Amino acid sequence: MAGETLHVHFLGTAGALPTPQRNPSCIMVRRGSDTLLFDCGEGAQQQMMRVRTGFTVDAIFISHWHADHYLGIFGLLETMGFNGRRDPIRLYGPRRIYEMVSIIRQLNPGISFPIEAAELRDGEAILFDGYRVIPFATRHGCESYGFILEEDQRPGRFDREEAISLGVPPGPFFGRLQRGDSISILVDGEEMTITPDQVMGPARPGRKLVYTGDTRPLRIWPDAAYRADLLIHDATFDDAESARADEVFHSTAGMAGLAARDTGAERLALVHISSRYTQTATHIQDAKRHYQGEILFPNDCTMIEIPFKD
Repeated sequence: MAGETLHVHFLGTAGALPTPQRNPSCIMVRRGSDTLLFDCGEGAQQQMMRVRTGFTVDAIFISHWHADHYLGIFGLLETMGFNGRRDPIRLYGPRRIYEMVSIIRQLNPGISFPIEAAELRDGEAILFDGYRVIPFATRHGCESYGFILEEDQRPGRFDREEAISLGVPPGPFFGRLQRGDSISILVDGEEMTITPDQVMGPARPGRKLVYTGDTRPLRIWPDAAYRADLLIHDATFDDAESARADEVFHSTAGMAGLAARDTGAERLALVHISSRYTQTATHIQDAKRHYQGEILFPNDCTMIEIPFKD
């Protein structure tokens, strides 16, 4: 897993209304060979063409049933079919996801690949190879979810000198020990078993990102949401519009800053920006009042890489 890349493409960062510069919500995460979409607002496939990611999406996660978060799915799936896709794709969403997939099948009876549906449940992890996605309930006036992408723990550091001192010859045995296998070697004519715990340091955490979707500030965060490498948080309004944010179940940039501070996030990205704003200075200023880490205000088609801490 040490060589797996983790890239986040901000394909849509607008609020409910698109602007000439920002499309509705869509976050693409590419982890190794897997590609996931978190929400899929209209125009998502055009953004994918602009950043040249291709259309090989493995799963789509829908945070809630507001149109700016799912209307792009219809066109994207049709384009996949035109391109000859045969592999199945799975759509994860709140209740009525099965109806959604049924409607897609009815409107596109000739689609060339299976479309599967899975209903989200608060805290119920969805397992992938080397990581998991955990949905968590948010506060948006309807059934709504955020998502935590959390990698499995990585093996500890390999102590080459200790392995050699135990009689392990450099070569394939080193790799087997690092993969967690015990080995048998001859030392002074006597067979000895060397176990990974003798030559490996403590396990190291994998990377983690959190995407809130649309939400009011959460009163209680799930345990898995703490210490994220990147928190992508609703910041529809600046703090001057906090009353409006309360009214429509969204957050301000200052509230996003508080969330990043309280959860110990390494970096904060502000998204879902209302069309009333044409500049970013106030949002960043509001977030900085509460959070001293790195604050990102990504434009559409921005990509960032999440590296391993060590």
